[in-house]
Parts: sequence; C-alpha cells; structure tokens
Amino acid sequence: MSKETREYAKQLVSQMTLEEKMSQMVYQSPAIERLGIPAYNWWNEALHGVARAGVATVFPQAIGLAATFDKELLQEIGDVVSTEGRAKFNEFSRKGDRGIYKGLTFWAPNVNIFRDPRWGRGHETYGEDPYLTGELGCAYIRGLQGPDPDHPKAAACAKHFAVHSGPEAIRHEFDARVSKHDLYDTYLYAFKRCVKDAKVEAVMGAYNRVNGEPACGSKTLLKDILRDEFGFEGHVVSDCWAIIDFHEHHRVTKNVEESAARAVNNGCDLNCGVAFLHLPKAYEDGLVSEEAITAAVERLMEIRIRLGMMKDYPSPYEDLSYDLVECKEHVDLSVEAARRSMVLLKNENNMLPLDVKKIRSIAVIGPNANSRAALVGNYQGTSSRYITPLEGIQQYVGDDVRVTYAEGCHLYKNKVEGLGEDKDRFKEAVIAAEHADVVVLCLGLDATVEGEEGDAGNEYASGDKLGLNLPGLQEELLETITAVGKPVVLVLSAGSAIDLSWAEEHVPAILDSWYPGARGGKAVAEALFGDYAPNGKLPVTFYQGTENLPEFTDYSMAGRTYRYTDKNILYPFGYGLTYGTISYSGAKTEQETSAVLDDVTVCTKVKNESAYPLHESVEVYVKYKNAQPGEPGFQLKGIACVELQAGEEKEVSVTLHARDFAVITEDGGCVVRPGEYEISIGGQQPGERSRALTGRETEILTVRKEGNEENVEY
Repeated sequence: MSKETREYAKQLVSQMTLEEKMSQMVYQSPAIERLGIPAYNWWNEALHGVARAGVATVFPQAIGLAATFDKELLQEIGDVVSTEGRAKFNEFSRKGDRGIYKGLTFWAPNVNIFRDPRWGRGHETYGEDPYLTGELGCAYIRGLQGPDPDHPKAAACAKHFAVHSGPEAIRHEFDARVSKHDLYDTYLYAFKRCVKDAKVEAVMGAYNRVNGEPACGSKTLLKDILRDEFGFEGHVVSDCWAIIDFHEHHRVTKNVEESAARAVNNGCDLNCGVAFLHLPKAYEDGLVSEEAITAAVERLMEIRIRLGMMKDYPSPYEDLSYDLVECKEHVDLSVEAARRSMVLLKNENNMLPLDVKKIRSIAVIGPNANSRAALVGNYQGTSSRYITPLEGIQQYVGDDVRVTYAEGCHLYKNKVEGLGEDKDRFKEAVIAAEHADVVVLCLGLDATVEGEEGDAGNEYASGDKLGLNLPGLQEELLETITAVGKPVVLVLSAGSAIDLSWAEEHVPAILDSWYPGARGGKAVAEALFGDYAPNGKLPVTFYQGTENLPEFTDYSMAGRTYRYTDKNILYPFGYGLTYGTISYSGAKTEQETSAVLDDVTVCTKVKNESAYPLHESVEVYVKYKNAQPGEPGFQLKGIACVELQAGEEKEVSVTLHARDFAVITEDGGCVVRPGEYEISIGGQQPGERSRALTGRETEILTVRKEGNEENVEY
C-alpha cells in the first residue's frame, strides 16, 4: 500500500465518530454520506468465476484447476474473473445495487491443505501439497488483483487461516491440535507465500480453534504469525458468524461482547456476521479500545480507497464494460481450462481415443451423465449455457452416431423416482449398454454430497464423505454395466479422491473430469474422441480405502498425503497419463556442491512423442537423504508447464532456492542441513507406484550442501 492511500485512510477515519467507525467493521457497511463514503457489502465470492451474482463465466472447480499444475493459466483465469467482477460492479453500482455478492472484495482463493480425502470442502482447494497450493494460490491472487497494488482490479482473500480442513459437522466447536512441525511444514506454507509473494489483500480466519485459541481471535495466528512473522499489512475478515462461536460453541468467552472484543484485540478487522454490532457495548464495558477500532477501520478504508470507491481516487478499471461478462474469449478459456484439467487415470491397450468413424452407437449412462450440478462444484456463478457430458457427446457426433442415455441410478439414493422400486433405472441402463458399441459411464459426486456444512445435502455427514466409495448404487451400477461385456469408459466427475480399485481392475479406460465448469461436457467429449490428449496431473492422492488413514479429527500429518505415507496408494499425487508418450532425458545441474544450496538450476530435455500437441507439467521433487523419522521424503518443490507440438523437444529449467531444500524442525525452525539431497525431475512423482502405472522412471540428480546447518527464511 502506498503512503498516499495510507494517509488518505487515516484522514478519512479521523473524521468519523466512534459509532461510524464501528459501523464499517461489519460486512454490510452503511454509507457515511457526509464523508462521501458509499454503502458497501464486503461479501463476494470468486472461487472459480464470479459467484452468486448472476451470469458469469464458470471455470472448472479449484481442484480441477490444480490438476493443470499451470501457474500461468491460473493467473490468466484470475485476471478474467476480476475483469468480469469489475465489469459487473461498475454496472451494478451505476444502478444503485450495492448488495451482497456485488462487490470487489473476493473471498478467494481457498488455500487450505486437502489433508484428508473425506473433507467435503477439499474441492475448493488446490490439493494436498503445500508447494503446489502456494504456487497456484499466488498465481490466482495476482490475476485477481492485477499488476498495480495502488490500483487493484479486485481484492483477493486467502482463506481459512489456518489449520482448517474438516470435519465439517463439528467445525464450530472443534479444536485442531497441531505440532509446530506440522503447523509450519504443512498448514502455514501457502498462506506465507500468498502474503509475502503475492501480497494478498485479505486473509479470512477459520471457524475452529487451533491449539485452544479460536482462529478468528487467535493472538498466535493473527498477531504473532500473520502480522509479526509474515508482515501482513492487509485486513483480516472473520469466517461467517465464526465470532459468535467463541461463546456459543468454543466457550472461551462469556458473551457476544467479549467475543467481539477478543476478535478485534487480536487483529480481526471485519466481521462476516453480527457480532461486531455489539462493539459499542464492548467499548462501554472497557473490553476494546478506540485505538484498536481505529486501526481496523483504517485498514478497511485503505483498500476501499485503492479499489477506487472514493470519488477523488478513481480506478483505471471504471470503464470496463458489462459486455466482457461471459464473452466468447472468456468462455473459450473456461473450456480450455477444462481440457487442461482432465486426468487420464487408465487407458488399457490405448482404448482411448474412440474412433467416431468405427462407432454406430454409444450408451451414455450414469447419474452424472446429464447433471449440471456435476459440472460446477460449489461457490459457482450462473452460466447462460451448460454442456453436460451427454450433451457434449451428442453435439460432437451429430446425427452420424446413435446416442442413447440412461440415468442408471440416483447419485446416492436407492431409486430415482419417489414411488419407484429400488434400482428402478438399472434395467434401462443394461438395455442401453446391450444396444451400444461402447459405453461412457458417468459416475461420481457433486456439491450436494461433498461440500460445506449447511450447503451440502448429505445431512448424515454435514458435507463430508463417510468413506471413499462411490455413493448409493453407483458401484453396483459400475459392476453391472461392465458385466454386459461392451467396452466401457468411466468418466469420473468428483472433487476428491474416490476408491476406484474395482474399476482399475476391470474397466479399460478411466478419465477424471473433476467438476469441469459450465461447458465441461464439451471438453469431456473432445477428450474421448481425440480432439486433444488429456494431460492433467493429480493434485491429490487416490487411496485404496480408508483403513490406513488416521482419524479424520487427527491433524497430525503422519500417515497423510504423499509426503507422509506410501500405503494403499491407488493413483499417486502428480500422476496422469496422456495419449502417447512424453520422454525425459539429459537431466543436469551445474551446481552439485555448495555451502548454501541457493539458486540451484535443474535442466532436462522433454520430448513429445505423441501425435498430439500437449502441455506437459514438469515436476521437480527434493528429498534430504538423511531425513529423520517423521520428516517427509520427496516433496514437490518446482513446477514448469511446457507446450510441445507433436514430435517437438524442448529444454526446461527449474531453479530451486534454499527454502526448497529446507527441513522444518520439531520446534518449527526452517533449516538446511549439510549432506546430500536428491532431486527428481520428470512428469510424475518418483516412486514404485508411479513407475508401475506409467512404466517410466524420473531422472534423479544429487546435490550436496557442505558446511554447517543453516537457518533460512521460512
């Protein structure tokens, strides 16, 4: 923030009465007309497109975007989202509409770590790896906010700070107990990158307690770490109605006045909820000072000034036209993002792509075959057009191929019709399969069964999954249709890992489409028929069952994610096939021995040996060879996305820094130890399971740090 806007904010706030200051600390901030301050509603959503404010371009859900491993693409999408948000804000403001979801303060991205595959909100995140989450979160923030910090196009918000990833059912009273090692090694890393590297404008607290302190009123999190350690200068917003939880559920305060005061005194500036309406009484009772109120409001006014909400500090984006909303270029980018997010999990005997010239009839079967909900995930906007997988296939083949459709079963119930009998759509699905040359079976989840507590409809788990199996009758439908004997392609639509053990054994081709956006069915069809080759990579581990997973409520990272377990892995993090082969050769690094291990550049040649143009995500992992028990093995520390035409070869380089070689100690220290480090570079995670699935190895280099153990910046 500039000195000019900081002084402007101080001058503006100095003219407010105490009551006026307090009125600006709730998400529905009223106008102060005598000071030229318009009314403003801070609550807006933009997880994968402008959400809940009418028509906008609906991109793939965040977990699907993570599967691209592409920072440049995420930044481009963020730029489009803020362009549409600004265009809508401009027109809404002219019409006097300043309501909820109409502002420029977007409460996105969600950079929590998807530590447990049962968490319902995991599809809002960028997966299970701190480095990937940090890189993609920063890219999206840069896109949302734009290149000029004094005139941001919009304000992004990193959420939910911190140590927050379920269970949803008890989030309002839950205390996440976490070691210093796991706190700094896993849960804080992406937030630090968002603050230091991307200069995120806002941070949202979480519902739960962390080591006894409610996150939205935690001195440790908000003051000691966020402000003092990370140097955060923006504003902190509570999660919605989280401050009420302090006294109603966490029982750390006696009443709403104490709760509001605790939040403000520990660095929470803005309340999504109603607790801060009680700040006047908290002030009267001596629980909060005017100085604390003033500091919070100055931060809030400062970002509103830079966003151009005051007439004498205009925004360069005031003239962005409403015609930009869901324009052709933006829609084309959403479809391209869907293509890039597809992960090919299995392709036995090169069953895919399908040759449309050799097919007379296709059966498209399953509860997600024609489901709009399975396209968009949660926190979504409204599209003017949706293309489901069924519609995408129909449009692709036209009148040349017969396409039959059968729902097969409900997403999670035992029947489709209320008065129907159990399995009332099974026989129709079998008939469709029998009369087809090939079956496209569309199974999975949607945001009605995995999502946020209060939003998702699976009241039995408040949005979380009870296990990793396909819900309802879907597994039985999969086995029944496969038994018909026709070639089957399984298209998975889900925002999280599913146990596909049976499908891996019995189904020749599996394509994971995630929640691919409003027109995602077009991208699914194009992948199936070979207009492009899917080349996304898994941002999460797919497990075989949950028997080796720790308890959901256990926030220790031991036994979780690829960094801390190799048990019961079906499809590993970083895995994804394509049509044809990508080869790597000639890996090298110039700096093999150093006292510092900073700016270590790793190079490799990457060749596209397929018949398709591809975007290959090069993955670089680092492992300290003398890691102690409880410390991670290979960790992702570099990504580079390279575009290759068919037959083309390019050299790719990735530079690693001291922090990429660092280990987090038990007390939270960040150190680079002397000794040898292995660097893996390739199109997958190193390890036996990746090798078994792809038939390929990664290239391994070794570098050595000499001298003594060295502290490096976290």
